[in-house]
Amino acid sequence: MYIVDNIKSEILSYKKQLIDLEEALHINLLKDKLSELQFEVERPDFWDNLSYSTKIMQEIKLYENKIKKYNDIKALFEDVLTLIEMYEEENNDELIEEIESEKENFIKLLSDSTLETLLTGEYDANNAIISFHSGAGGTEAQDWVEMLYRMYMRWAERHNFKISTLDYLDGDEAGIKSASLLIEGLNAYGFLKSEAGVHRLVRISPFDSSGRRHTSFAAIEVMPEIDDSIEINIATEDLKVDTYRASGAGGQHINKTDSAVRITHLPTGVVVSCQTQRSQHQNRDYAMKMLKAKLIEIKEREHLEKIEDIKGVQKEIAWGAQIRSYVFMPYTLVKDHRTSYETGNVTAVMDGDLDGFINAYLKSLSHDELNKN
Repeated sequence: MYIVDNIKSEILSYKKQLIDLEEALHINLLKDKLSELQFEVERPDFWDNLSYSTKIMQEIKLYENKIKKYNDIKALFEDVLTLIEMYEEENNDELIEEIESEKENFIKLLSDSTLETLLTGEYDANNAIISFHSGAGGTEAQDWVEMLYRMYMRWAERHNFKISTLDYLDGDEAGIKSASLLIEGLNAYGFLKSEAGVHRLVRISPFDSSGRRHTSFAAIEVMPEIDDSIEINIATEDLKVDTYRASGAGGQHINKTDSAVRITHLPTGVVVSCQTQRSQHQNRDYAMKMLKAKLIEIKEREHLEKIEDIKGVQKEIAWGAQIRSYVFMPYTLVKDHRTSYETGNVTAVMDGDLDGFINAYLKSLSHDELNKN
């Protein structure tokens, strides 16, 4: 009985946080907006303008998902209390394990959803494009890129996000020189934007026969995927388009035609490429999406009024100015240098356990925002 009393006291202590979450998510307002949009769908001419109707359907899905997620958390809170009542009536010790399990599920969902309320950026809800670039160091650095590539794929899988490879360039002997992934799911960009920057690896190199310790660097870029409803003026004369033969895993079409596309935005020096689609046209479309996303990411980062204000690449990658270090030897430690969040479980991190780092970053942003006000 003592154990269940403690659980009951603990679960009731989250009641205010649950109410605060409802207010932070503006659930009542979302319900009103959802009703308005659903009324709009019922109009006879709704599907006449496909781009407009697609945007409305996306908004409906977004609102429905947010409302459902909150309702699921609230239902779980009530389920725990119901199980506690059943235990109090029946004094059935077999219920204790279930009560404990449901309580933990509730706390995790509540914590995750509370964190999502910090995602207030204009593009935070969007899909994310994440690009990987190896630094100096040849094979060692390229192997590090492949390790990071796998790490973010595992993180996306943990969160049930859809993953698509946009670009993939094999390393000279091992690993990856560069690659790009599209991560599709609600708030993918909002979470992953914390990962942009230089990542540093310290380990005994498997490529060094002398068993010496090596330091390697890789750069991660994260951009929001921009849909066609957002107008961005990019002059044709500002683009240099190159086609080339694709390499790496990508199906039977790879290496048979010059289907891969590389686009350089001349005013800024931004370069994007795509090679995994089945035609040059599709690769060009995806590359243009990546270019738009990159220009918007620069605009947001530099606090510019419009895309045209970008005069050139604002900051070159500075090896050594890392955001996070991954130390495998002589001790094990992963430390984020912006938030000081750290863990000694390197294996779990490399298997996609990044939420602690992401959460710490988002909380630090919220703290900085409060200090400004």
